[in-house]
Amino acid sequence: LKGEGKGVSYMGTKAVANLLAKTKTKPEEVDVVIFATTTPDHSFTSAASMEAESNNIKNAFCFDMQAACSGFIFGLEMASSFIKSNKYKKIILVAGDKMSSITDYSDRNTAPLFGDGVGAVMLEPTQENSGVMDAILRTDGVGYQHLQMKAGGSKYPTTQETVDNQEHFVYQEGKVVYKYAVSSMTDISDEIIKRNNLAIDNIEWFVPHQANKRIIDAAQKRLNIPSEKVMLNIDKYGNTSAGTIPLCLWEWEEKLKKGDNIILAAFGAGFSWGAVYLKWGYDGV
Repeated sequence: LKGEGKGVSYMGTKAVANLLAKTKTKPEEVDVVIFATTTPDHSFTSAASMEAESNNIKNAFCFDMQAACSGFIFGLEMASSFIKSNKYKKIILVAGDKMSSITDYSDRNTAPLFGDGVGAVMLEPTQENSGVMDAILRTDGVGYQHLQMKAGGSKYPTTQETVDNQEHFVYQEGKVVYKYAVSSMTDISDEIIKRNNLAIDNIEWFVPHQANKRIIDAAQKRLNIPSEKVMLNIDKYGNTSAGTIPLCLWEWEEKLKKGDNIILAAFGAGFSWGAVYLKWGYDGV
């Protein structure tokens, strides 16, 4: 995403506008806007409030949440819980990042991995047996130092020294992250499959976070999921952090059928990871 003054909310605004038009939803009908992002335009105010303002959403409460690359599935469980409370009828979940803003393009270990992208979905109550059926989410702070942006927060505020030391970019220890990502995504996907009495044969789609193809391939093989059931678009967009899974669902939407069993799985900084079992609610677009 190029252009002065264009942050993640620039992409989010367009995604929300398209979502409102597609679902024929009036802005005043929206109850909640959640934006899962690691790269908000500003430390405050929230990117979610900017999406609401840009789309004339005036009756909702709005906030950002941060679970890095797991942001979409964490946000999905949160939004689903809001719906189940029976207090809210229409919730917009926006998820994605402008990773170019925190990528050091002189670092060969990280520069080729990341991209910019945002997706948006709407959650509503249903009487049908569809939607978010189950979720398992985990966090283990042991991983925080292996995948982080060191400076810019309250622990290491921005100084000339932090800028000179390039501490405002993504830092990751690739081998450690690979090991944890593969095992965590595999184990938690297997757990949610077994907990819901599913089998590989009756799972139509596996949607992994698009971190890198090596991680996706390793998780797929450990789960014994056929490659034709795996959504893969990292070659187009790179790792857009919280945006990868909604971008996959958007690209594959025409192929999805009502009743399809779909497993979403993600792993990100924290370490934070999880899996969601979706039962798709409609045919195609």
